[in-house]
Amino acid sequence: MGERENLVIIGSGPAGYTAAIYAARANLSPLLITGFQRGGIPGGQLMTTTHVENYPGFPDGVLGPDLMDLMKAQAERWGTQLLEADADVIDLAQRPFTIEADGQTIHTQSIIIATGASANRLGVPNEDRFWSNGISACAICDGATPQFRNEDLAVVGGGDSACEEAVYLTKYGSKVHLLVRSGHLRASAAMADRVEANPQITVHWNTEVIDVQGTDWMDGLRLRQRDTGKEELLPVRGMFYAIGHTPNTELFKDQLDCDQSGYLITQPGRPETSLEGVFAAGDVADAEWRQGITAAGSGCQAALAAERWLSHHDLATLVSRDAVEPQKAKPPETTDVTTEGTYDSSAQWQKGSYALRKLYHDAKKPLLVIYSSPSCGPCHVLKPQLKRVLSELDGQAQGIEIDIEADQEIAEQAGVNGTPTVQLFFNKSLQQQWRGVKQRSEFRGAIEALLKEH
Repeated sequence: MGERENLVIIGSGPAGYTAAIYAARANLSPLLITGFQRGGIPGGQLMTTTHVENYPGFPDGVLGPDLMDLMKAQAERWGTQLLEADADVIDLAQRPFTIEADGQTIHTQSIIIATGASANRLGVPNEDRFWSNGISACAICDGATPQFRNEDLAVVGGGDSACEEAVYLTKYGSKVHLLVRSGHLRASAAMADRVEANPQITVHWNTEVIDVQGTDWMDGLRLRQRDTGKEELLPVRGMFYAIGHTPNTELFKDQLDCDQSGYLITQPGRPETSLEGVFAAGDVADAEWRQGITAAGSGCQAALAAERWLSHHDLATLVSRDAVEPQKAKPPETTDVTTEGTYDSSAQWQKGSYALRKLYHDAKKPLLVIYSSPSCGPCHVLKPQLKRVLSELDGQAQGIEIDIEADQEIAEQAGVNGTPTVQLFFNKSLQQQWRGVKQRSEFRGAIEALLKEH
């Protein structure tokens, strides 16, 4: 990162990465702040989808996390600098603009805001109590966990996301109740057809959730018929939200013009916001279309507009390339399942039940175990962060990756009820557990505390 950036892109969905590709190819050496916890996870909403079937160029579809990996690799290949952190403070009051992220202060001539939108919650009385104990905002992340398999489940919503999640959950033998507030689906015809053709899905029209009930884990929903007022109890072991989004614009309130729903205001078909040098791309300024391809297209527009604006005001410091053609993009790292033949008692990172059983009994160091599933976007984000923690600790701790689909029995024994779940063991004893994506410092701090004690 330079002393003063040409362009900072905030957000790492299709809009952010496309903007980065265009800006990097224009020799602007953009800095992309990926985000980490605020407003979702790096990669955006496509990290919580399974097969993306409507993105051009992938005739057989592509997994959402895989598509985002490809975009990230392309942006990096052309010279995008990545900062895997949240932007904590953004000051647009004077130029150059100032951003605080990851404990550092960044000055930039221009900004592209691609912070996207976050999934909404219902806000029923017992929601917090049963969050991650039956309630989830991501069926794709959590649907494979043992607690949801072969159970009656509910999905709330009537759009494409709700239909996709309902169909996805039936893959694990579950019967799914799709709870729709209105008398029709808002989903595309193709998705609606899949729901109607699936015998494991029952659609409940004009239905709203009043509350959740259960003991340690949810076991039912109290529903109300909106047309008759009649109430009923629906026995289900899980509820998944697919009820729309709120734009992630809290950092820009009182600095940029937003509409009544919080979306950044731009002119139709244009990326410029109410402040010169600040551009918007993707769902943060799009309340209507909200597709991966429209987000990518708006990222292209924002980068081209930023480049023109910087050139017009003679503000850009262009980088020079050593080679016209950059090195080929690096493929994402994958870990092979550890076998008896490949097991290494001193390896920093291994995968599968064999390695876990061996290290659980033999390891003299703290053992960090992440339970994940192949389609879990947050897992995709967290694994490299955990590997980085272990690398920074220089062999003082070890890591194991467990695929809960391949090792369902291990996940059940560990009491895992969603992915990603991370457990920290030492001397055969569970020391700490985390659900969801957390900052690297949390994991590192916990391991360092254990090492100090022993």
